[in-house]
Amino acid sequence: MQAAEPKRYIGEVSSVREGSRFDEARLATYLNDMIPGFGGSMIVKQFEGGQSNPTFLLETRSGKYVLRRKPEGVLLKSAHAVDREFRIIKALSVAGGIPVPQALVLCEDDSIIGSMFYVMRFVPGRAFWNCKMPDVSREDRAAIYDSANETLARLHSIDHNQIGLLDYGRPGNYFSRQISRWSTQYEASKSEDIAEMDKLIAWLPGQVAADDQRSCIAHGDFSFHNLLIHPTEPRVVAVLDWELSTVGHPMGDLMYHTMEWYRPQGVDARGTLNGADLHALGIPSFEQYVERYCERTGFRIEGNIDFYKAYNLFRVAAILQGVAQRASQGNAASAHADTVTKLIKPLAKAAWDFALAGGAV
Repeated sequence: MQAAEPKRYIGEVSSVREGSRFDEARLATYLNDMIPGFGGSMIVKQFEGGQSNPTFLLETRSGKYVLRRKPEGVLLKSAHAVDREFRIIKALSVAGGIPVPQALVLCEDDSIIGSMFYVMRFVPGRAFWNCKMPDVSREDRAAIYDSANETLARLHSIDHNQIGLLDYGRPGNYFSRQISRWSTQYEASKSEDIAEMDKLIAWLPGQVAADDQRSCIAHGDFSFHNLLIHPTEPRVVAVLDWELSTVGHPMGDLMYHTMEWYRPQGVDARGTLNGADLHALGIPSFEQYVERYCERTGFRIEGNIDFYKAYNLFRVAAILQGVAQRASQGNAASAHADTVTKLIKPLAKAAWDFALAGGAV
């Protein structure tokens, strides 16, 4: 299936959608009490992107803020953890080294807007939906990719215990835990049988490498659409959307991030670098990009590369199945949820193709 031409940039805002509205006056009163300097009239708009947690732009005389909230309605267990997002953004902001927005307030009182939410400072920047980054010069594109590589390497080099995240996740057995989690959530939300997903659920657990004990802060969705690039300079100024973050294995993040290179055509609206003229784009090859990451971290890439590729495509398919369930219930965070759910089967097939390449029968 050929996906529609993706937008070049994301971050557009529009009026708050019908299913996402809340009492704006009550919110303004609450934030006046909680955020120093917050005041005056407040204009609320909703960001177009985001498949999981509805995200809003708050414009006031004191500046711009971003609100991320848990969706209302019946939700999958452990999903939409905005409190975890707030915690890690705050920890990284205090520690320094990783560009994140300033976390301001977490509200666990559902009576304010109907669900848990947090507010952070707005960071101006560009977020690229299309990984080929049209309208960017070859030199800037190369610099943006290198900045993303450096940012991920720095994140994986942080000792999470030293920044107050000792209990943020369980060290070791990352892939085993993740495969179990996404298999369970897929089964809980699926609307039809997909043979490739069933085969992946059976095959993946037996392929986990012996070095699954390595641990670091794993972002969980380290993609260009979650990286804010400076408005005019080719560098990362903020890493967004930490909902899936945990203590995990660096190969999980790295191989998810590098999906841009190996993702087959037509399985993601963001496009792919697969088959692109990378030299002309100024983008390093998959091997060059991974090598630069290893130089920065001192890590070695071990294990079955095709397993990592199959796992990440499977994981995306499972996540989108959750989006499909919420869309059917009318509480999906994105206006385009119905479109992306059509990609579940192609993703599952692509994941199984890598599993076959990795030794599955």
